[in-house]
Amino acid sequence: MTTAPDRSRPAPRPGVLDIAPYVPGKSKGTGKTLYKLSSNETPLGPSPAAVAAYTACAEHLELYPDGASTALREAIADVHGLNPDRIVCGAGSDEVLNLLAQAYLCPGDEAIHTEHGFLVYPIATRAAGGVPVVAPEKDLTADIDAILERVTDRTRIVFLANPNNPTGTYLPFDEIRRLHAGLPGNVILVLDAAYAEFVQKNDYEAGIELVGSAENVVMTRTFSKVYGLAALRVGWVYGPAAIIDAVNRIRGPFNLGAPSIAAGVAAIRDRAFTEAAVEHNARWLPWLTAELEKLGLKVTPSVGNFILIHFPDAPGRTAAEADAYLLSEGIVLRRVDNYGLADALRMTVGSEEANRATVAAIAAFLEQTER
Repeated sequence: MTTAPDRSRPAPRPGVLDIAPYVPGKSKGTGKTLYKLSSNETPLGPSPAAVAAYTACAEHLELYPDGASTALREAIADVHGLNPDRIVCGAGSDEVLNLLAQAYLCPGDEAIHTEHGFLVYPIATRAAGGVPVVAPEKDLTADIDAILERVTDRTRIVFLANPNNPTGTYLPFDEIRRLHAGLPGNVILVLDAAYAEFVQKNDYEAGIELVGSAENVVMTRTFSKVYGLAALRVGWVYGPAAIIDAVNRIRGPFNLGAPSIAAGVAAIRDRAFTEAAVEHNARWLPWLTAELEKLGLKVTPSVGNFILIHFPDAPGRTAAEADAYLLSEGIVLRRVDNYGLADALRMTVGSEEANRATVAAIAAFLEQTER
């Protein structure tokens, strides 16, 4: 017997209610907030040039922005040596990831992401009517063979964050090329390089050269991390002409505001400020790793601007209890249970003061459990 449809109220299309909403990191401690290290924001803030460019737009808020983000695309292209016609800008890389899914996934099509990959990938897949397929990782790192084993006739997209969030691990580029070589030509490889600016490894590439020589590879980037423009939501994708054309056909006509465009142009051209942010991270990332390991904690090796700290599965010493203690001290880290990492907290590399205070607070937490 067929059940009659419920016509008493509007219903979303099938699959929408299967989406687990994205939950961002906490912004506040319990009663006080001294250091917010939950969202991988840069401790240096935005470039003063970006602030000035943003402020200058206040006098012309009655005007629509340039719908093609021309000045921003040209600035990105100039800095990275790209063709601006093969760039689309969006409201953070989140928007361009969703646009790619909307443009290339039909209902029932599959998109692969890794076990601890960015949570936006399955959200974007389901929102487009697709089916997320999870490839297991090896040592919290993407496993190329596991990804290729899950490619079927219904696969249309492979999402790969390199470096990955929240683990901080990365794949050398010969592995990326091996992955691409194993994919059918009709499957898009999406290289999410949100943290590329922080990586200081000789065998790493963000993906620009591969995009330039392939018809089924795109690279996404963001201004939310090293450039400090998270509040403005600025991201971009570089890809083959045919994919860029498809994305532009479904992109909103004014998806970036004029202040975001102006601030983005100023931020990416302020190379000295960007280099200072990278240098700060290069100093404090290994320091945090070493200091926390001295406390007996495991830290996943990271090439981003954050670390994944693993706590023991012992009463009084768990990640959940550490999180509660740190929140009571006004220190906000990121729980990553929804990434399948219930034993860990993710910590953004903060200012010197924040880094030292957090290590001291974690030491105090562990010490009290030993009494």
